[in-house]
Amino acid sequence: MRSASKFAAYDRIAGSGPPRTTVLLALERFAAEGRPPGLAVDLGCGIGRDTIPLLERGWRVVALDRRPEALAALAAHVPVTAAERLLLWAQRIEDAVPPPADLLVSSFALFLVAPELFPLVWARLRAALRPGGRIACQLLGPHDEWAGRPGVTVHRAAELDALFEGLCVEWRQEEEAHAVTPKGVGKRWHLWHLVVRAPDGSAGPSP
Repeated sequence: MRSASKFAAYDRIAGSGPPRTTVLLALERFAAEGRPPGLAVDLGCGIGRDTIPLLERGWRVVALDRRPEALAALAAHVPVTAAERLLLWAQRIEDAVPPPADLLVSSFALFLVAPELFPLVWARLRAALRPGGRIACQLLGPHDEWAGRPGVTVHRAAELDALFEGLCVEWRQEEEAHAVTPKGVGKRWHLWHLVVRAPDGSAGPSP
């Protein structure tokens, strides 16, 4: 088991910085539509890199992470005026059934759902989307260094097309780069940065 100090170092790096571009783009789309802040679910929230900015913008947030210590660190940094709009869930993404939501966020976390569980998780996300709701996330491509590792899911371009059937893909950016992970280890990344929107008249299929 990794020590608390190693987790703390990871959280300081992974949790620092502005909200992810995918989240900011989704928020810009909502603003352009004149849609007020609603309910967001942040799956794999860590110490709140995306959660806290959502709260600051008036959103209600269900923040989910499997590590209670990460949720405790998040709660400690939430402004007092926003605390009543935050609900913490100590749970794995694989076990979660998100409530109906306007925005589902999962930054650098969904690809850590095992391939045999990913279809169910994705179906639950789609089922939770309110009409006109959005998913902002990253998925892994087949050239990523982690491709083939147990418990890691990758998607080829054609598989993304099938994954998003019935949804509107508002932003899809492919990135291949060598970079250092929050653990300080260099790796080759192959990422899909994604923002997708549910139709106005349907929340998508149920699991």
